[in-house]
Amino acid sequence: MTTTSASRSGRSRRSTRPSGDDREAAILATAERLLSDRPFADISVDDLAKGAGLSRPTFYFYFASKDAVLLALLQPLIAQADTGFDGTMDSLPGDPRRAFREGIRTFFTAFGSHSVVAKAGTEAIAGSPDVRAVWSAFMQKWITQTAALIDAERARGAAPDTISSHDLATSLNLMNERAMTATLVGEKDAVAEDRIVETLAHIWLTSIYGDSQ
Repeated sequence: MTTTSASRSGRSRRSTRPSGDDREAAILATAERLLSDRPFADISVDDLAKGAGLSRPTFYFYFASKDAVLLALLQPLIAQADTGFDGTMDSLPGDPRRAFREGIRTFFTAFGSHSVVAKAGTEAIAGSPDVRAVWSAFMQKWITQTAALIDAERARGAAPDTISSHDLATSLNLMNERAMTATLVGEKDAVAEDRIVETLAHIWLTSIYGDSQ
């Protein structure tokens, strides 16, 4: 065998081996597939490793725990949802209805794109300190943003100064979380998917602006 042919042969063999990115992606794909069939609590590290074609030790090279896998699936959804109120402060005076509605729509669309992951995240909040910490930080940011928007609307005289803006923002965001989760997982009494955004937007606008909107 010549040096050239040996080199080509070596490159060929190496190219068929899964890269670290491929293995990580296989674990994430396995997790999402398993979540479509069973609760997150019923999925083990062995299930994830086996489904991805890896050994248990190899799994731990890429993720510290199954909670870390769930967080990796949740992060892009959270990042997308977090853009919901980008630029809202500037657009509120011109069209407050549209500004709040689009923020709610962005949030629902983000988590609705991977509803089994969203459901698993909701289930894991109670049992996983890591998931709870990430989700709590995210929710607190949304609550703070919402309270600032309410204060801005009150300051310009567009919204009545009623209850605490922080309490109102907290209640509205927690309502979104619960109502959207019920819709995404198909609970019996949930609001239909094609009406959830408009329903929540109506409640937000009525709560913030009263009869003025």
